[in-house]
Amino acid sequence: MIDIGLSKLALIGVVALVVIGPERLPKVARMAGTLFGRAQRYINDVKSEVSREIELDELRKMQKDVEQAASDVTSGIHKSVSEAEASINDAWNGGDDSSSSDSASAGNWSRTPSADMLSIKSKAFRRKKLARTTAVPAWYKHQSGRKTRVISASARVAKYRPIGAGKSAGFF
Repeated sequence: MIDIGLSKLALIGVVALVVIGPERLPKVARMAGTLFGRAQRYINDVKSEVSREIELDELRKMQKDVEQAASDVTSGIHKSVSEAEASINDAWNGGDDSSSSDSASAGNWSRTPSADMLSIKSKAFRRKKLARTTAVPAWYKHQSGRKTRVISASARVAKYRPIGAGKSAGFF
């Protein structure tokens, strides 16, 4: 920051001693030290803020690059899927030219699942639902493994002491 050698520091101290006086010099030196410390902290804060902003700019650039690459990959996948779908539709329609209604319906694939698939899915759903509803709740598992009332050893002795034992003798 500031290049001050030992000789310059001694010269400043002598001048301060003459100008300020020996009574107020310690107070002024403490104040100068605190101001110097504040200045250093402020400069360090500014440096860290600038470096943080630079890192954020780099991260934003990297984010834009990643988003651009992801959109390129997505568009490439959509393009290849549409090309494959078009070639499948052409092959499907090319082999069967008996009627226009059949070829039109064959070109649009039925996305609805068959009855067999629906029955399999419903059975699996029922089985999963049954497993979820018959399971032991987590709060019960946690609660059942712990002691609910813990008492100290002396309280336990007092509680379970036989009646015939009587009270213990005093010190005197």
